[in-house]
Amino acid sequence: MHQREKVIVIGGGMAGKLAARVLSDVFQEVIILEKDSETLTPAPRNGVPQGKHIHALLHAGEHGLEKLFPGITDCFHSSGAVKINSTKDLAWFHHGVWKFRYDGGYTTTLQTRPHLEWHIDQHIHKIANIKVLYKHSVTRYVYQDEENRIVGVEGTDSSDSRFTLNADLVVDASGASSLSSRWFKAHDIHTPTDKVEIGLTYVSQLVELPIDKNRDWEIKLLYPNPPAEKMGGSISKVEGNRYIVTFIGYHDEIDGKEILKNDKALLELARRLPKSDIHEELLAAKALSSVSIFRVPHILWRKADKAQNLPDGLLLIGDSLCRIDPFFGQGMSIAVLEALALQGIFQNQQGPQQRSINAFHKKAGKIIAPIWKMVLTEDFRYAATKGKKPFGLPVLQWYAKNIFLLSAESPKIYDSFIKVMNLKRPMTILMHPKILLRVLKRTK
Repeated sequence: MHQREKVIVIGGGMAGKLAARVLSDVFQEVIILEKDSETLTPAPRNGVPQGKHIHALLHAGEHGLEKLFPGITDCFHSSGAVKINSTKDLAWFHHGVWKFRYDGGYTTTLQTRPHLEWHIDQHIHKIANIKVLYKHSVTRYVYQDEENRIVGVEGTDSSDSRFTLNADLVVDASGASSLSSRWFKAHDIHTPTDKVEIGLTYVSQLVELPIDKNRDWEIKLLYPNPPAEKMGGSISKVEGNRYIVTFIGYHDEIDGKEILKNDKALLELARRLPKSDIHEELLAAKALSSVSIFRVPHILWRKADKAQNLPDGLLLIGDSLCRIDPFFGQGMSIAVLEALALQGIFQNQQGPQQRSINAFHKKAGKIIAPIWKMVLTEDFRYAATKGKKPFGLPVLQWYAKNIFLLSAESPKIYDSFIKVMNLKRPMTILMHPKILLRVLKRTK
């Protein structure tokens, strides 16, 4: 089915690998340019500093990944990833209440990001027309000004030699600080961008916990109750019978520099959480890694579908389009949904390639929009959050808060919330008349 010749994908992270996978069905040659070295084992990469922190594929992401790489979920589990009951093995303290725990029949896979990406790499390497060039950094686009078209890239390889590669399509999957964002600025191309300041800091460490027969969870989340509380934490089992403990603090609530100076820093952070559960676990924990810090000063959404004079031949995907608040766990799943959309468009749409690119950017915007709104509803519970607020924010926050609290009482409402949170159903299902009635009765 190869109708086109060559595509270059900038960036070998999640979005880049997924784009390469789907485009390999319609292009004769797919080249991924990755600035990091190849990882021969499931290990963190310098280019993915967030990879040392807690990650999760939501249900939509996990199911979509299985469609793209049949059998990969079994590979995760057979190499140590932890399969859990999503609503029974998760202990979740959210907005001051514990979620109702029950067997909803859903499953989730717990694993580190390096473990997940390494397995995707193994599947990518089996696709004959995908080539990954490691230690290749892209520095500029090859641009035909008279046609307003990008036809390739230039950069440096592992020996610091210059290279130039031409292609029919260039995919920018290089992340939030993408090459495209700098290039657009230099060429006076206006891309409408929503940017919201959240001042988020991540602190994580891999630990070993003693066996405890009374431990009735596989992952525990302690989410802050805003606006009074700005810190949250999580502890999750991952492959290798290890646990990853992560703390988050909004609006610089956590001083990363001070954390690295203090051997007891994680215990002190755990004491500041709304519940003592993680602190009690850490008292007997054995550190298996150093402490890692990752900052997300802001989130942003570049609306490529609304850009003025966007050059032909360029497609943005993943964090190059939208970097979301990572603590909600939606980033990787958004990348999967975008890849599935890309697959459908390029396999089914006839006509010029640019029509497919434009259709993808429009579809990606539709994928991102409701998730962005959902995230901002929570992020704007803090007065220090700066940016464009969603329409009707006070009502959205009031309604969401009641759904959260009812999720501690009603398995049916929590089940609907689980479907929305895992990107399997639209937010409108939470407006079902029966749920709306429960909310109104609760607030009388």
